Amino acid sequence: MVSEGTGTAARGTRTPHAETALASLTAEPDTLDRAHRVLEQALVFGGAALAALYTPGEDGEVLCLVQSAGVPRNLFGLRDGYAASGTSAAARAYRERRPLWLRPDEAADPEPPPAPVEEFFLAALPVRDNTAGDCGGCLLAVTESPGGFDPEERDCLGLVADAVGCPAPAEPAAVAKASANAFSLAMDSGRVEVGDGILRLFGLTRAEFDGKVESLLGLTVPEDLPSLMSVVEAGQTSPGDRELEFRVLQPTGPPRWLLLRGRFQPGGEGQPARMVGTVADASTLRSDVTDVSRVQRLAAALATAGTVRDVSQAVVGALRRPLRADRIALAELEGDRLVVTVLDPPTPEEWPEVWRREWRSEWPDAPVRTMPTLAAALNEGRAQIWPAGTALEPALAEVGPGGLAVLPLPAGSRMVGACLIGWDTPHDFGPDERALLTASAGLAGQALMRAHALDAEHELVGMLQRQLLPRRLPALPGAVAVARYLPATAGLEVGGDWYDVIPLPDNHVALVIGDVQGHSTAAATLMGQMRTALRAYAVEGHPPDVVVAHANRLLADLETDLFATCCYVDVDMEEGAAWSVRAGHLPPVLRHPDGGTEAVESEAGPPLGVLRQAQFPLTPMALAPGTVLALTTDGLVESAHADIDEGLARLCRELAAADPEHLGPIADALLDSAPRSDDVALLLLRYDGMASRPLRESWTVWRVPQAVGHARRFTRRTLRSWQVAEADQDAALLIVSELVTNALVHTDGRVRLDLTLVNQRLRLAVADASPRTPVKPTSISWEATGGRGIVLVEAMSDAWGTVPVSGGKQVWSELSLRPS
Repeated sequence: MVSEGTGTAARGTRTPHAETALASLTAEPDTLDRAHRVLEQALVFGGAALAALYTPGEDGEVLCLVQSAGVPRNLFGLRDGYAASGTSAAARAYRERRPLWLRPDEAADPEPPPAPVEEFFLAALPVRDNTAGDCGGCLLAVTESPGGFDPEERDCLGLVADAVGCPAPAEPAAVAKASANAFSLAMDSGRVEVGDGILRLFGLTRAEFDGKVESLLGLTVPEDLPSLMSVVEAGQTSPGDRELEFRVLQPTGPPRWLLLRGRFQPGGEGQPARMVGTVADASTLRSDVTDVSRVQRLAAALATAGTVRDVSQAVVGALRRPLRADRIALAELEGDRLVVTVLDPPTPEEWPEVWRREWRSEWPDAPVRTMPTLAAALNEGRAQIWPAGTALEPALAEVGPGGLAVLPLPAGSRMVGACLIGWDTPHDFGPDERALLTASAGLAGQALMRAHALDAEHELVGMLQRQLLPRRLPALPGAVAVARYLPATAGLEVGGDWYDVIPLPDNHVALVIGDVQGHSTAAATLMGQMRTALRAYAVEGHPPDVVVAHANRLLADLETDLFATCCYVDVDMEEGAAWSVRAGHLPPVLRHPDGGTEAVESEAGPPLGVLRQAQFPLTPMALAPGTVLALTTDGLVESAHADIDEGLARLCRELAAADPEHLGPIADALLDSAPRSDDVALLLLRYDGMASRPLRESWTVWRVPQAVGHARRFTRRTLRSWQVAEADQDAALLIVSELVTNALVHTDGRVRLDLTLVNQRLRLAVADASPRTPVKPTSISWEATGGRGIVLVEAMSDAWGTVPVSGGKQVWSELSLRPS
């Protein structure tokens, strides 16, 4: 059910807007179409429900209706003609050359038949003749607003009367010559003069056309003949404008929609009555499908709409063109606020000023309470239509000055949003449009609710994905790394692609990329487990093949039906060397400094989780400064139209042509060219080489009585060769003594001492076979003979800590050295 809103004309500063609109219209040629559009401004700015133009007939004794705009005239009893010497308002304004403003008791026509609407105000204004400069007719305007036309509306009606003028009469032959799409039909004989454009629309040549209107009617769709006959048959017409859409048959394909616009001209003085006007191609304005088909197409589009934005765009696409609307807005109802998701057109300048003030982000949002008419429509839950001139709050009135439709979007027992459709010029709402609006509202509401649920699920999955992947990549010594991840799925179908960059001791970096089978939350969860496991095994200090083998056994023990592929690369930043291990994954791609690019040939092990005791061979790689290393998943290189080899070849070509100085744009360009049929993970590293290489020395500590002394002598000899200051040497010797002593006393097995100097920072590290971390005592009595070692190390060091190393641990200490 669609209800009709009523009310007074909206108040506001309309006169400047009316002057601007009329100035643009009066600059156009003086035609019937222009006069009709001028009359429409009386509805938009003058608050009129109906505006009609009367001009003198051939003998000057009757004022004949030539144009009208707005609601049907019979609602208010307006006639097709008035005697120029009579007492009607139109005749008096015409003779006296002054406007008349009549109250309801003065406006009613005393002669039968009575008007259906009894209470209305009538305005009669003289119209000047554009050709003679004299009064050439009368403008009648009607309103039901309480109090009638206010002063500003009267000013606007005066502007309309000055602008409308009188259309210059045209001879039938001149009409046909004026436009290729013009026609002139003699109502008594059925002879019609048409332009070449009309003949082309009907598929005829000038030689084939016999000048009879019946020849043209015979080419139309039979179902449209009754409405056409009501226009072209004598005795079936009355003065005023006619507009009709009909279909003409085509040699092939569906019928073509044509639009007829015409005006009936009464005859006189031996001249026959005529219908003059134009016929234009309306196929670009109206689809060749029925309203039922439009609803079916909208339902099909909404069935595949996965997000709120998709739903909004489907609704706009289904409604704006068939309804010929000037603007459409679709908004979600969140609490007491309307949050706009789609505006068409999307530019702020096309929307009311009050909307632009609320344009805080991409789209505006506003509380429903500021638009009480809209709030009432949402509470009632039915589509509402307000014709031109209805009094509405500014936020709504300026959306559709020529007519506004508001569609509440229901879903179950509540409203989830609203769709606003506006027209700039007065719009006549037909029953087909009302049915289309009502059906569309129900479909859109249900789709919007489903999209809300999908959006929430997608956001939840996106949050899960973001938590499982690195938030940022670490800064690397002598290299730069960038990574990209793009999902290709929606809803809860999240993929299992991942990447990681793991800093390791001694300026090593592990690069990891992998892909868990399938697209599901189980795949995403397993991806998080594998990323964590590989990182843990790498930080323990295992070589690359052992890291991958441990992860493989872990996945096999999880008893899952899923498997994963992986590529693990350990890069030595000091030496420019790397070792890669593949578990059923794509090989690394190297771009050398000279631009040469290759996919590294290497033997691969099986995917993780397939064979518990699988072997994973190591493949060495040499990296010169300027080399770019690329790791990716199969979503970047494989699609239904290209296999992996073709995709790898394309990746090599694009890397070769790229500028290695800017890895971010390279990654973005590679993703832009990806087929995107699957998730894509991409990891790029440019190896630049370390600016200053560290100095390193190691000593194996034997378990002999003089072991600590040997370690001290080795440390002093090494530090002197590195030209470390004596004061720093003393602090380093004390720390080495305590660390070595703790390792020998509290652990069994091999003990190793490592010294590293880089950028005036000295690192002292002692590794042993025990995984137990040394514990600093909370308190030490003065009688105690032990427990002070770790306290001394902490006091002397700038930083210290422990890391796991191959089943044991490494206790380290760092000192900042003064210049030697």
